[in-house]
This record gives sequence, C-alpha cells and structure tokens, in this order.
Amino acid sequence: MADCPHLSTASSLSPPKLSQSVHSEECTQCFDNQDLPSGVDVCLTCFNGGCVNDERHHARTHFERLNHPLVVNVKRKAKPRPERGDNEPPLKKIAIVEEREEDRYTFETVVRCWACGGVEVPHAMEDPKVQELVQGVMQSMSSARQSEVKSWEEDITACEHALLLEQTTSFVTPDQGLAKCVSCDLKENLWLCLTCGNLGCGRAQYGGVGGNGHGLEHFNTARHPISVKLGTITAEGTADIYCYECNDSRLDPDLAAHLSTFGINVLTQKKTEKSITELQIEHNLKFDFSMTGDDGKALEPVYGPGFTGLANLGNSCYMASVIQTIFSLPTFQERYLPNAETHSTLCAEALPGSCLECQMHKLADGLLSGRYSHPRQHPDPNAIIHSPSPDAPQDTSPTFQEGLKPSMFKALVGKGHEEFSTMRQQDAEEFLAYLLKCLRQEAKKRARQEDDEPTRVFKFGMEQKLQCSECQKVRYRVDSQDSVSIPVPAVEKPPASVTEGGDPPQLEYEPVELEQCLVQLLSQEALEYNCPSCAKNVVAHK
Repeated sequence: MADCPHLSTASSLSPPKLSQSVHSEECTQCFDNQDLPSGVDVCLTCFNGGCVNDERHHARTHFERLNHPLVVNVKRKAKPRPERGDNEPPLKKIAIVEEREEDRYTFETVVRCWACGGVEVPHAMEDPKVQELVQGVMQSMSSARQSEVKSWEEDITACEHALLLEQTTSFVTPDQGLAKCVSCDLKENLWLCLTCGNLGCGRAQYGGVGGNGHGLEHFNTARHPISVKLGTITAEGTADIYCYECNDSRLDPDLAAHLSTFGINVLTQKKTEKSITELQIEHNLKFDFSMTGDDGKALEPVYGPGFTGLANLGNSCYMASVIQTIFSLPTFQERYLPNAETHSTLCAEALPGSCLECQMHKLADGLLSGRYSHPRQHPDPNAIIHSPSPDAPQDTSPTFQEGLKPSMFKALVGKGHEEFSTMRQQDAEEFLAYLLKCLRQEAKKRARQEDDEPTRVFKFGMEQKLQCSECQKVRYRVDSQDSVSIPVPAVEKPPASVTEGGDPPQLEYEPVELEQCLVQLLSQEALEYNCPSCAKNVVAHK
C-alpha cells in the first residue's frame, strides 16, 4: 500500500515516561498476550495493549473509542534455556533482577495503522520519530514485568528500634574466622547484637544452615532488639539486619558507626555468607512444586470452562483464593461474563487498566470461558533446566496450565493501599472485605443499585441480643456484615506410642465439625453493662 497518511501524527507523540504503564505483554481487556501468533498491539499514543483477535478485537475497539491510529504489534518467542548442572550454585538475587528480556525472548515488532484498517505500515521504522516511539515501548519495563521483579524484593525499611539504638559497651570482636557463638560452638550463622556485642547463633535456616537460636534467647533475656548477621556485611555498608522486636528484616542507616563500636570497619568487610533473601530464593528453586493429594497421589490436571488457574505473582495466594472463590458464585458469573464485550465498547474510562469494571470482566472471561484452560504449550522460560541422568526414567508427570497473571487487577485494586499494594503475603479475609468495598464504591459511582450487584450475596445481618440480669429487659442490635470469623477449638489427639530410638510423634488434632464452631460463636457470654432502665452497672447476657 502507499505510505500511510496517518504516519505524520507520530511527530506529536512522546515515548513512554518512567512513570507510565506500558501494557506490552498482554491485552488490558482479556488475557491474550504477545506469546500468541497474533501478538499484542501497543498503542503509540497511550501505550494501552489490545488483542487483535477477530472475535474480541480490543485493539480495534480502542481505536474506535479514542481515535489513536498508530500501534506497534509485539510478538515474542521464548529462547531455549541453558541447562544448569546440579552442582552449580543457586541464582543470586542480583542475577534475577538484571536478567534482560532479550536474553530470554526473541521479539518481532511491526507498526500498524488502525485508521487504515489495522494493516502494516511499510517503511514506518525508517521514520526517526516512529523508531524512537517503538524503542521506547520495547525498552520500557511492562507493568506485568514490574510485578515480577517486585516479587523477588522485600520491602525492608528502618524501624524505631534501629533509629533509636543505644549501644552500651565498646570492644573489639574476634576476627570473623575465629568468632563463635557464646552459647555453643557454631562459627556460622552468627548474629552480632548491636547494643552490647553479644554473638549468638541464629535459628536454623533454609538450605540446611544450622542454628540453635541463641541470638533469639539473648533478645528474650536482655531485650536488645537489633542484630546484624556476620558474613553478610559488605564494603558498601549493606548487611542482613534483623529486629527481634519487630520480628522482621530491617535497615540500619547508621550501620557503619554502630559496627565501629565493636572494631569492625565496613570498608574492609567481604561478604562470605548468604543473605536471608538468597537463602529464600535457593529454597524456592529447590522446592518440589509437584502437587499431590492427601493420599500421596499426584493430582491430575483438569481443563475447560471454570477450570482455569491463576499464576502466583509473588505472595499473591491470598488474592488468587479470593478471585477463584467469588467467580465460582453464579451471581458474579452472570454479572461479569455475558456482557464483557458490551462493556469494553461502552466503558467511559480512557484506559481499561484503570477501570475496575474492565478488570472484573477480564477476570470473568479469563477464568470462565475456558479459552485459556489448556496444557502449557511451551516450557516455562523461568524454569531451571537440569541435565537429566542417562539412567533417569522418562518423565511421565502431567502437564499443568500456565495460569493467568492478574497483574493489572492487583495493581489497580491495591493502588494506594498500604498492604495490598505490596508484594507481601496478606490475609484473604481482609482482602475480600476490601474488594467488596471497592466493588460497591464502583457501583455507586456508576449509579447502580447495590441490590442489583453480585456483592449482595455476601451481605447479612448479625443480630445481637443483650439482656439485663436484673430487670430482664432486652436490647437488640443488627450489624451488617459480609463475613464472620468463627472460633475453631483445638483438641489434641492422644500421643501415639513411640518405639525406642524412633522419631517423636507429630502433634495431631481431633477433627472439628462446623456446627461446633457455630455453636461456640453463638454461645451466650456475660459482661458488665450499664443498664439504662436500672440506672446502674449490672451483669448482662449477650
């Protein structure tokens, strides 16, 4: 075809800024991605990602709504992964973060114009401005990739105990190779108390690193909260810092000064032991993710509508369990699945990645349509491939799904929330309550009746009855709730007999009927109450 008349509009466009989300990996309104033969069209105006499927055509719909004609179609193929020998050291955290996309995939890009019918624009990359825009898209970290990188990071900050640390003694600690725990003979996994200089071993860690918990014992006795792990101190002034009071990893902004109190010069330090994060990554790489049932037999994969899995984004199990639960309910299925395409055409939000309604429709389509419920087509590019033994039997393990990545949904729902915006594990019940609140606010914004929304199935009233023990008068109150936490009584089973020299028996509990939990929840309790009828404090029954 002749040169596209709309190519000149590229002169007024700017490459993506660091703060902008570039949806180059996946369509913002369905889970079609750049690994498919058709690829993903990335808008060169707003960097929205749209599929080019003939049935859903979200890239074309985006043009029809916003009149952004120029896109770059992105396709990628995974490169074969190099084999790693069993004796090779585990990947370090820095290696995971710095691995480049071009090391893992081959990319193919084509400029198209939707004002001309979505056809390829010949010689478009000869235009310097178009070339700048396409390079900006390809060099930007996609929103999905940002989530993957964050899943390897810990959100470590300084706490008040580190900022207000007071040191009580000053002396020179033994050289690293000569140091040992003051309560045992361990010479590794040693933690130096930054208050008094006590050297105590840590707790046993992933990867078989020994420890008897004498550092923790010192805290329980002396209440000195901040310790640093010897062997992790670097010349750059970084190290593993742990606060026993917070029970979490922390930063010490004045680490160099605190260490100098005990004769340690950070400029001469060399890292000799694995950090906690490295140990966690090594543990994850060695973990056997084969799925088995209670009987020990491997689970068989299932496929089809309603049987689509969600991939872990990094400590996102709480979110996945809530998503799978709500979309198993008929009210959510009926609300978000049938009219997904209608909403994509009529949505008032400029960018679907910023619309909660769009993301709920996207999840419904992805989980319930069955379109993405099939065995993994290609090996996981993140997997570590080990050289098989010549005598190893042929692998007959089942092939599971690749799983959908609800990265956009998580980023949108968690935006601005202190907990759900992080990559830390969270409480599923709290997330459910927060999600229902967000959905109700969205319905109110769109002037929809709450009784017509699927969130209504969670709403119920909990009636409380309070009766005065003297005048016998009763007060009733009904609280609107979406969920209720029930107490689960823990009754230990009698210990099994142990043969001489055998392992001690594991602690087991008696099974609990749900009815028992409900009876305990609704049981009567006595409390002190100021009765308005008696005009005095009395004992009331609730």
